[in-house]
Amino acid sequence: MSYATPSQTNITVGLQYRRLLEIVLSSAPITVACCVFLFINGIMLFTLRSKSLFRETSRYILLYNLLFADTVQMALSQLLYLLSACRIWLTYPVCGFLAMLADLTNEVSPLTLVVMSLERYVAVCYPLRHTTIITIRNTGVAIVVVWAFSSLNVLIQVILLLDFPFEELESLQMKDHCSDIAMFLSPLPDHYNKAFTCFLFVSAGVTVTCSYIGVVIAARSASTDKASAHKARNTLLLHLVQLGLSLSSTVHDPLIIAMSKFLDRVAIGRIQRVLYVCIILLPRCLSALIYGIRDQTIRPILIYHLCCRLKLPRLGSQPT
Repeated sequence: MSYATPSQTNITVGLQYRRLLEIVLSSAPITVACCVFLFINGIMLFTLRSKSLFRETSRYILLYNLLFADTVQMALSQLLYLLSACRIWLTYPVCGFLAMLADLTNEVSPLTLVVMSLERYVAVCYPLRHTTIITIRNTGVAIVVVWAFSSLNVLIQVILLLDFPFEELESLQMKDHCSDIAMFLSPLPDHYNKAFTCFLFVSAGVTVTCSYIGVVIAARSASTDKASAHKARNTLLLHLVQLGLSLSSTVHDPLIIAMSKFLDRVAIGRIQRVLYVCIILLPRCLSALIYGIRDQTIRPILIYHLCCRLKLPRLGSQPT
């Protein structure tokens, strides 16, 4: 029986310490940024439930649904990132649950943007019928349809996944980090996911674009409120940008896999961290920041809650 010498033990401990230090240094800044983003989203969600005006207005209800999906998606993405950084391999059932939940919230966001765009279109093009078409009840039905449609897609993915012969595997323990791509154990789920993603974003893009064109045409009418039409047009442009950012998150894993074929591990790690922050985390926080700054009704209440409900003294006044 051979025993490790003290020098070999020291080398092993040193490598483990170096690996731990590398994980901390690479993960800590991203984790801190994610916590800040989650804090901002959380405050925004609380703000949208703090006043009856927000709870009883359709566009704010839809915004709450969008932010809720983005916040859950951000938290799940960070959890999977930390598991990957710490080299913690999950079992297929646990990874499948997390991956499907992430897919669910990832699909809710573009569909909610579509409903929000249609709401703005009705507000500008049919102002007299807006209050009868866009009601609290209809908004709730639209949100239920969005979640049901997304859940149906997840259910189809689960059915395709269960078709894989797991009994032929030596173990249910995964040999790589958890991701939606890692759960594509056969070509069929991969093909279905790509087809559904293309269908989803093409349909959403066409709907938002048509809504924008309709608002632009309506803005030229003499009977249309010019200020309202201009604001709605800017909002729809914002929805198009948000839709593009949501689409960019779907190319994160394929892009990393493609670059890993001709770049070394260190370069891939750095690029992956940058892409993760730019196209996964940041877009999920932009909605809260943009709407919190643009909306004159939300802005003062959001700042009030961000400042921990402290009333700051006005300039030139003496604190008592």
